[in-house]
Amino acid sequence: MDGIILQQLINGLTLGSVYGLIAIGYTMVYGIIGMINFAHGEVYMISAYIAAITLAILAFFGLESFPLLILGTLLFTIAVTGVYGFVIERIAYKPLRNSTRLAPLISAIGMSLILQNYVQLSQGARQQGVPTLLDGALKFHIGDGFVQLTYTKVFILVAAFIGMAVLTYIIQRTKLGRMCRATQQDRKMASILGINTDRVISYVFVIGAAMAALAGVLITMNYGTFDFYAGFIIGIKAFTAAVLGGIGSLPGAMLGGIILGIAEAQFSGMVNTDYKDVFSFSLLVLILIFRPQGLLGRPHVAKV
Repeated sequence: MDGIILQQLINGLTLGSVYGLIAIGYTMVYGIIGMINFAHGEVYMISAYIAAITLAILAFFGLESFPLLILGTLLFTIAVTGVYGFVIERIAYKPLRNSTRLAPLISAIGMSLILQNYVQLSQGARQQGVPTLLDGALKFHIGDGFVQLTYTKVFILVAAFIGMAVLTYIIQRTKLGRMCRATQQDRKMASILGINTDRVISYVFVIGAAMAALAGVLITMNYGTFDFYAGFIIGIKAFTAAVLGGIGSLPGAMLGGIILGIAEAQFSGMVNTDYKDVFSFSLLVLILIFRPQGLLGRPHVAKV
């Protein structure tokens, strides 16, 4: 039993770190413009396809070294997915920035459906897959059983940690980060002080898409399969993680992702894997009822 719990803990940490990376996109966009980007899950889905295509092209040209293969895939996937994030903001959000709050929400849902059907028509409705890139595992004997930590999971955890560390540095230590924080606190005042808030909002969409691209590459490595509908479920779970941690809080997004991943993995191992999605969405409902501001979020005080 101890071995099962520990194994599911490792699986949950791996899954949760990826949820956290995707949740960052939701929480950054919400923090800047107060809207949920419901097309963000599809951005992750597209990054999985881009990663698979990039791997195939690099392998076709004879590149077999794992470090070079994964580095090239990561850089290209992040760059192309960042362009998708920029285009989504320009098409679905910028023209509606001064309209009612409902209009951008409907526009984002429409963009989500467009991206789903675009990928379905261009790549087909069948599941796609990639081969295992990193073989091998560490095994630890515990009692009568053992716990297995694959090298792929180790790479995912390290890459997710590095991605979060780089993002934290950008937000806390760079000029772009200061502009993002200023825009989040008061967009009108930031604009008066000379900050191009429209450009900052576009940068935020690109950064969120880059984090989703990193998650897409990592999940593709871990599971090996994906389809045009993969972004919907993962997107809702990442949104759950963002709400759990406190939407608008970057540490909260990562914390919420890890908690959700561990809880889902333990539920799958101890109860039933068929109902893990029901468990995740039930958790979202409970959070919204009893602590809508999340673990690290600030309570919203209505203005009278």
